[in-house]
Amino acid sequence: MTGRRSFGATWWGRAWIDALEHRARLDPNRLPRGRTYARQGRAGAVRLGPGLVTATVAGRRPSPYEVRLRLRPFDAEEWDRVLEAVAGKAGHAAALLDGDLDPGIVDDARAVGVELLPDAGELEPRCSCPDWAEPCKHAAAVCYLVADELDDDPFALFELRGRSRDQVLADLRRRRSASAKADSRSASSAAAVAVDAGMPAKEAWRRPQAELPGPLPVRDHPGRPAPWSVDPPVGAPFTAAGLHALVTDAAARAWRVGRGEGSSDLGLDADADEARRAADALGGEAWARVAGRSTLAPVELARRAMAWRHAGEDGLQALAERPWAPPPITMAAAREAVVGAGVARSKVRVDGNRLTFAGDVQLRLGRNGRWYRFEKRSGRWHLTAAPAQEPDELVDPPALGG
Repeated sequence: MTGRRSFGATWWGRAWIDALEHRARLDPNRLPRGRTYARQGRAGAVRLGPGLVTATVAGRRPSPYEVRLRLRPFDAEEWDRVLEAVAGKAGHAAALLDGDLDPGIVDDARAVGVELLPDAGELEPRCSCPDWAEPCKHAAAVCYLVADELDDDPFALFELRGRSRDQVLADLRRRRSASAKADSRSASSAAAVAVDAGMPAKEAWRRPQAELPGPLPVRDHPGRPAPWSVDPPVGAPFTAAGLHALVTDAAARAWRVGRGEGSSDLGLDADADEARRAADALGGEAWARVAGRSTLAPVELARRAMAWRHAGEDGLQALAERPWAPPPITMAAAREAVVGAGVARSKVRVDGNRLTFAGDVQLRLGRNGRWYRFEKRSGRWHLTAAPAQEPDELVDPPALGG
């Protein structure tokens, strides 16, 4: 059963929804159906890029519909006005360079005649379905799911407006550096500020527990590490974006451990860790970097990434596991369960530990006793759902067409 979840858990996500429903001038009669589709989980991965959002959304037809949302990118003059306005607000600029997008930036931009959030006529939804409404229910679903992306990373709004996080921060650093040099010349006689030397990490780790202030509260979401405040030296074996990705990944893993919701994954072998990192990057701006460094073809890396998303190491095992022969009575009972869930008996084929029906859907029994749903796409079998204890749990309800 689909929960009545809301959209917009952060200020930026809520601001997007508000702009969507009150300023973008989309058909208000279509938006509620889109919310329902988004809540039902019908959309695939949402991908954001300069001026464009893409996703697939399941409807009545066997193949999902292709949705594209276009948002007008800023031109160079608009970007110049926005960044100059932000650079002029020391608090907003410092927060931005520290990896935090202060909501006040919206007012900074508006003060110079630029709207960061969608304004009337700027958001153009398109869908491959036969409904010509703007938006259709499939495109409306994706409109709402953009709020989730902004909850995870509000810098995605800059990406939609035409510039990446790194481009924006580099430009802002340049402006602030020029301003700081001017200030330093007028304050050259100021006293030096004492700097806390801190302590080596090993020493801090070895401190007796009694000296520590006690367990710290765990936040509701991982912290967002600040980007490096300067560009790396020429010839450094890493980039600012790569270092930020590494630190962000470490923070997310530490957060899961702190909440007791998972392990650090530090014991994974290279293949599993690559799948884990690819799963985190899938559909985001980091995907090109992760895929570019892999020895696997992008389609195979994405296949493993989705398996990891659905079931972690067990998903990778299910993906690689060769056919085997469970007891016949087990597979006979599984076939009856699938038939009872609404699949025609004549359409179900049993082959070892696999039940295949509809031509492109296959349920596989793993040696761990759990069932996995696979779907054939472009000639390859992809894991498409979390595992279940019973096979009929992985059969699509007939009533979910639409």
